[in-house]
Amino acid sequence: MINEKRVRLLQKGNETNGPIIYWMSRDQRVHDNWALLFSQQIALEKKKPLIVLFNIVPDFLEATIRQYGFMLKGLQEIDSELAKYNIPFFLLAGKPDVQISEFLKQKYGSVLVSDFDPLKIKRIWKRDVAREIAIPFYEVDAHNIVPCLSVSDKLEFAAYTIRPKIHKALIEFMDEFPSLKKMGKTEIASDKIDWVKIQNSVKINFDVKEVDWLKPGETSALKSFKYFLKNKFENYYELRNDPSRDYQSNLSPYLHFGQISAQRVALETQKFNGNKESEKSFLEELIVRKELSDNFCYFNKNYDSFEGFHQWAKTSLNEHRKDERDFVYTIEQFEHAKTHEDLWNAAQMEMVTTGKMHGYMRMYWAKKILEWTKSPEDALRTAIYLNDKYEIDGRDPNGYAGIAWSIGGVHDRAWFERPVYGKIRYMNRNGAEKKFDIKSYIGKFFG
Repeated sequence: MINEKRVRLLQKGNETNGPIIYWMSRDQRVHDNWALLFSQQIALEKKKPLIVLFNIVPDFLEATIRQYGFMLKGLQEIDSELAKYNIPFFLLAGKPDVQISEFLKQKYGSVLVSDFDPLKIKRIWKRDVAREIAIPFYEVDAHNIVPCLSVSDKLEFAAYTIRPKIHKALIEFMDEFPSLKKMGKTEIASDKIDWVKIQNSVKINFDVKEVDWLKPGETSALKSFKYFLKNKFENYYELRNDPSRDYQSNLSPYLHFGQISAQRVALETQKFNGNKESEKSFLEELIVRKELSDNFCYFNKNYDSFEGFHQWAKTSLNEHRKDERDFVYTIEQFEHAKTHEDLWNAAQMEMVTTGKMHGYMRMYWAKKILEWTKSPEDALRTAIYLNDKYEIDGRDPNGYAGIAWSIGGVHDRAWFERPVYGKIRYMNRNGAEKKFDIKSYIGKFFG
């Protein structure tokens, strides 16, 4: 049985005699998926067929073929994997309120289930779909180990305020997943999906190319995780913050698209019984920091704007608006790595060429954008634009929270006051030089 604290009834309604519909969105996987398991649980209890659908939105928050391609290849694997369980998969394209409501009418959908997402645009999609349907509509948090709305009912100030709540609740929620069951034969047949046609139909930027160093999909996500445990985990604690060394897990794109479950990663990490410092550090990032970002985006509607910063940060940044900047760059100069500093340019080019930036450099990168733009609003807009355009895991709560931390002191405290930054935590090149071999890092991406 699924823990009822993962499930929220978004809208009551009258059931039909038709199938249970799982509207997959954030959690794009067949296995270890509480939303799919909940949908199947209802279907089996009510002796009804189960359908999974995914709705492609042709234009989504600066996403390019880099992100759409990664997602579509993962969905192809889902299509073939669901067939093994006699679960039809349908791929729609267009506005969710139009496409999903029409699909439900065509299939006489009985109950609609979706997965939890804290972002404004996803919540608007659900609201709009709910207005068009008259059947029960559920939401299941399949992304967080401790469900976002269970761990806290308010905006948390920082990691230290949410951490004890999460650790206390992990005992209840860190359980093993039941296996997906094979459904009985159904007369409902999946449409044959023309994947090339779907890719060509999206109205996106094809200039930002897909990457080939990271293979998409649920199978590749698990392989990548196992490689991390075997080859990097022992030294993760010591080397994870060194951008010149490759000791990060590289799981963020898979976690963003839901191609692997954070709960599965946590369970297998604990079973691995490796370096305890690495385990503690890795699980802090995977669970506490990740779930803090969901909390930030759900309870702060201004997570992507200046108004979303703490009052102390807004006051401090306002007091330093007119401070003279040594350098001011346009968004185009930032995008093409045309600043005076080779370390920042290397970070930008790492993101442009690989679709991923080392976590330490993401912080440095965003703070320098604050330092080299006319205003905090310009800095925030520039950082979000570049992050969402080039990062495989752009448009993610982790990205919004990380940028807000770097530029607006969110989840941080006030520091010593200085020009431009005010009391926002400062980072500089000298600090980076003491931390790692910056020449090696620059040589990799801006040599």
